[in-house]
Amino acid sequence: MAESMKDYEKELEESMKTIEEGDILTGTVISVDEKEVILDLKYYAEGVIPAENYSREPGFSLKDEVHEGDEVSATVVRKDDGQGNILLSRVEAVDVLAWDKLKELKESGEVLDVVVKGITNAGVIAYVEGVRGFIPASKLALNYVEDTEEYLIQVQVLDVDKESKKLILSAKEILRAKAEEERKNKVSNLEIGLVTEGTVESLQPYGAFVNLGNGLSGLVHISQICEKRIKKPSEVLAVGDTVKVKVTAIKDGKLSLSIKEATDMMAKEIEEEVYEVPDAGEQATTSLGSLFANIKLD
Repeated sequence: MAESMKDYEKELEESMKTIEEGDILTGTVISVDEKEVILDLKYYAEGVIPAENYSREPGFSLKDEVHEGDEVSATVVRKDDGQGNILLSRVEAVDVLAWDKLKELKESGEVLDVVVKGITNAGVIAYVEGVRGFIPASKLALNYVEDTEEYLIQVQVLDVDKESKKLILSAKEILRAKAEEERKNKVSNLEIGLVTEGTVESLQPYGAFVNLGNGLSGLVHISQICEKRIKKPSEVLAVGDTVKVKVTAIKDGKLSLSIKEATDMMAKEIEEEVYEVPDAGEQATTSLGSLFANIKLD
């Protein structure tokens, strides 16, 4: 009972506090339609946020984005809207609160889901905490930007400048990390000793990089290209060549390959096929006489 009385006293105290224009209040959504959001402020009057004062985000829909039970912070515009309610503006509160939140997001490096709301030649536009943000094309790590809006991507806050109202986002680091993680998973499924086919994608003084497909590539050291000693890979290889390689080592997500060992293995397999030896327990069915019967000597 004491607990209930304390709660009652707290609510009573809240309802009697003085509210001034410019104050930021937090309330619970108790009603929402296309025109306005109604908040329970635990005060003698309810708070009303008109649709135009809720968000500057293009295409924002109150009915789709705001739900009963949501907690919303908004700035007091007028203590009485003419109907006994407190007139509020969420966009004004966002201008005050959002930039601090954006700084926190930059420091934490948190990954955010955002919806592309506009496309330019230089990049795309998305909103975070109600603030218009820009993702430069160089920070998208995509070959192209689809010519469509409402495209969901993941970003991190790259730069925040409250004074100039500048918010720069980046998707590049996330996509790079995802690609690297996927690559490591694919590499972990390979086995040392596997012989496969690949395409020479680049030549370096120390060896050749071979593309194995499926986003995987590995290095063939110059000493593992062929049996003979060569001064540079281009003596025997060219970009675009298709080669057989053997996986010789996997370390830190990197593949070491050998053309020489793959060639040796294939040569050995061919030799074993040509000179197939019967098992020790296999019964001889051919005599020496019949074996040489058809052989003609000059």
